[in-house]
Amino acid sequence: MKYRTNRRTGDSISEIGMGSAYIYEAGMEEGVKALRRAFEGGINYYDLAAGDGSAFPIYGEAFKDVRDKIFYQIHFGAEYSKGTYGWTLDPDVIRKQVGWMLEQLHTDFIDYGFIHCQDEFSDWETYQKNGIFDMILDLKQKGFVRHIGLSSHTPAVIQKILDTGVVDMLMFSVNPGYDYQQGEYANGSVDERNAIYKRCEAEGIGISCMKPFSGGQMLDASLSPFGKALTPYQCIRYALDKPGVLTVLPGAANTAEVESLLEYYNKSEEELDYSVIGTFAPSEAKGKCVYCNHCKPCPMGLDIGLINKYYDLAKAGDPLAAEHYRTLEKTANDCIKCGHCDSRCPFRVHQSERMTEIAEYFGL
Repeated sequence: MKYRTNRRTGDSISEIGMGSAYIYEAGMEEGVKALRRAFEGGINYYDLAAGDGSAFPIYGEAFKDVRDKIFYQIHFGAEYSKGTYGWTLDPDVIRKQVGWMLEQLHTDFIDYGFIHCQDEFSDWETYQKNGIFDMILDLKQKGFVRHIGLSSHTPAVIQKILDTGVVDMLMFSVNPGYDYQQGEYANGSVDERNAIYKRCEAEGIGISCMKPFSGGQMLDASLSPFGKALTPYQCIRYALDKPGVLTVLPGAANTAEVESLLEYYNKSEEELDYSVIGTFAPSEAKGKCVYCNHCKPCPMGLDIGLINKYYDLAKAGDPLAAEHYRTLEKTANDCIKCGHCDSRCPFRVHQSERMTEIAEYFGL
């Protein structure tokens, strides 16, 4: 397992986390076994927007002896009074539900307390007027909530809530389908979604990725909006390559599925290469580097994807990007304009011209 640090909180978070949409299907015995295998495999970050309330006692049993070694995302707005997942903006219901969740999890604190599922501006207005937002702020001040998160599928709403300055972690739906306007939650243009990634990186706000497989659609050619299937590992790498992303949260319903997720680190670079998405990217995505590194190897040894990422982030206002760029062993100045990268880029980026642009920008 590899880990990434949330710059706002200092937490070291596993690149692969777990969502909880399906774990309840396993039942107590198998569910506990699956979660313990995840923990033993290095997974330390778990989202608790569960598909069913019966998931909570499974987590409580699995992690009661290692609670201080894991992180929970707990959502202020998810409710389970009828068993299955529900959504509410009633502050009294939310208060009771959060208390119930903590009881089931055998814990008295929340690592990341989430402003839950804000997909419309009206949701956010209600969340503030009802006092739910103040509830979270108060619990953080008292130490019951350690950090504040936000879950949303809508870039415009995300930008508005990030303006409050209190969000430490964003839960955002990240997969090629949504980024290219295909699927139920494909909100925002290519540029609007990219702006979210870059802002989070620039401000040190971590991103935890929900729906990395688009509910399984990306894994099945007959269901994929592009008519082509990706593997789970290509989807995970795609999400992890996005600026700001700390962890990807696929679901798992049993131990075998957990084992399958952990196989990510045994895959070759060829098996993780997702550059095929360049064949179905929309016209507005053409000419924009997605850091897939399909242009490798560079004859001069440049890490072209990373150079592009630092450039984009520096232009977006990330104060650390220029510093990171200057520590690279090879920079854009070392480009010899051989055109190897230009011919290989599936997104038709003129990388040799871009290296000149980047070199001029950083002035090295």
